[in-house]
Amino acid sequence: MAARRGMRLPVSVKGVLVHRGRLLVLRNNRGEWELPGGRLDDGETPEEALQREILEETGIEITVRRLVDAWVFQVTPKEKVLILQYSCRMSGKGGVKISHEHTESAWLPLASVDREPLPRGYLRGIRRALAPSTSRTSR
Repeated sequence: MAARRGMRLPVSVKGVLVHRGRLLVLRNNRGEWELPGGRLDDGETPEEALQREILEETGIEITVRRLVDAWVFQVTPKEKVLILQYSCRMSGKGGVKISHEHTESAWLPLASVDREPLPRGYLRGIRRALAPSTSRTSR
């Protein structure tokens, strides 16, 4: 299928934040768990946007480590977004304080992540974030 001229996808950055064997997820208004993050503001790098978004959504300060995946997500039948997933780690202390954008947060055990209502596209990036950085060479 040929791409339509002029069609552009918004970009959303998402963080794979694992702490003590658990993955941080937030429940969205579709009832799905999602990774914390969001869209870039004008003039931001993806890494800056991810740090800002995670702080706004959770109250947690993070350090962005590396890009682990990029994929197109069909949000609704008429809306798609390019997802950039980054491995990140906490750079400060504190518990999660969710914003008005989400209804719930959870630290899911890594062993159960693939059984949760989480967009399937996230799983590849989560696996890559958990793998040693030298194993990212194959796609």
